[in-house]
Amino acid sequence: MQAETRYAKSGDVSIAYQVHGDGPFDLVYVPGAISNVELLAGDELRRPFFEQIASYCRLIVFDKRGTGASDRVAGIANLETRMDDVRAVMDAAGSERAAVVGVSEGGPMSILFAATYPERTAALVVYGSMPRYTWAPDFPHGEPYDELMREAEEWAREWGDYDTVAAFLREQMPGVTEEQIRAWVSFQRLSASPGAVLALERMNAEIDVRHVLPSIRVPSLVLHRTEDPNPIEVARWTADQIPGARFVELPGGPHFPHMGDSASVLRAIEGFVRGVYEGGGWEAPEPDRVLATILFTDIVGSTAKAVELGDRGWRALVERHHALVRQQLARYRGRELDTAGDGFFASFDGPARGVRCARAISAGVHDLGIDVRAGLHTGECEVIEGKVGGIAVHIGARVAAQAGPGEVLVSSTVRDLVAGSGLEFLERGHAELKGVPGEWRLYAVAAERNEAAVR
Repeated sequence: MQAETRYAKSGDVSIAYQVHGDGPFDLVYVPGAISNVELLAGDELRRPFFEQIASYCRLIVFDKRGTGASDRVAGIANLETRMDDVRAVMDAAGSERAAVVGVSEGGPMSILFAATYPERTAALVVYGSMPRYTWAPDFPHGEPYDELMREAEEWAREWGDYDTVAAFLREQMPGVTEEQIRAWVSFQRLSASPGAVLALERMNAEIDVRHVLPSIRVPSLVLHRTEDPNPIEVARWTADQIPGARFVELPGGPHFPHMGDSASVLRAIEGFVRGVYEGGGWEAPEPDRVLATILFTDIVGSTAKAVELGDRGWRALVERHHALVRQQLARYRGRELDTAGDGFFASFDGPARGVRCARAISAGVHDLGIDVRAGLHTGECEVIEGKVGGIAVHIGARVAAQAGPGEVLVSSTVRDLVAGSGLEFLERGHAELKGVPGEWRLYAVAAERNEAAVR
């Protein structure tokens, strides 16, 4: 299984990838915590698994930023940034549309990608994964945060340790050879450093893509082994939340798909993606629903300011305001959808970019002697003649109406999705949004840690 390692540019970061096979459709394999494409050809444990996949499709494998042969980066990027890495790899490999297979920790970013880019995702497979890893009152299946961090620190301390790896493999794979043990030790050491592993686990502890699941509109398979350490009831629940998803339970374990009865995992994946392909699933329809982040802004006290400046002065101020907003939208890949007087309505394909854009606008308008209020929400939107609409748009507008002068207010969905971005929030409590059922928990954007490290 020989292939040249190439690099896709995602922002300033180079992402290592390989392409195997020449089948009639593409499959992007999103790995778990670590990988190293350079080691794949010589890896006796993993190579047969990937060779089987590459026998019927064009298989695209890559290393997440900070791991394997990809650029080492300061810290660990958030899901949104790593989702962009998938798109960058697909572009570099010439893949317009592919099945996306997310394994373990790669599951949440695959879920986010499928919901955000249904036109690029022909099918979604999630194996051995969870939409959230930490305990919450409405998610009792996760581990308490402190316990998760204790385990992560222990994992990092033992990373690349021969005795630890040998004990693990002998338990999981009776009859494992000395050569295979040493190959696994090298795989760990060459795929990530202990510090990178710990940083990755800290980011994973903040992941929560539960709100995204109902927004997935592509054929989906949730695949899980009965004895996987990640509870199988969470996998069943995940499948129930994705419209039309299939759930397949496989007996036994372990967690890694290339171990144990890997043949049953391979059959399930191949049967599903072949079925989608043969059923015409690789013909990309114009999506009628997508996951998007909605931003609304408007100038605070605009009427009083217009009276103060007069018609000509007010018109000049609005023009400068509009130019500043459009500059920031371009910088953060936002789409201007509408303007109404002094307000803007825009959408983003990533919530962290939307929040940073709103912060930049809020800071920039101070030089104009004005304040804006801004509100953001991420949700499933209807696509109507290239523009987005629906309840998510109404929620975004209502969130913005709750914001104070100079404040960027977000829904809890936005806050959950920007885990690892460095953004910090202050609770603003619960609010009733006019015309929207239920109470909504709102958060004000407070500050950002290490912004340069997570872009």
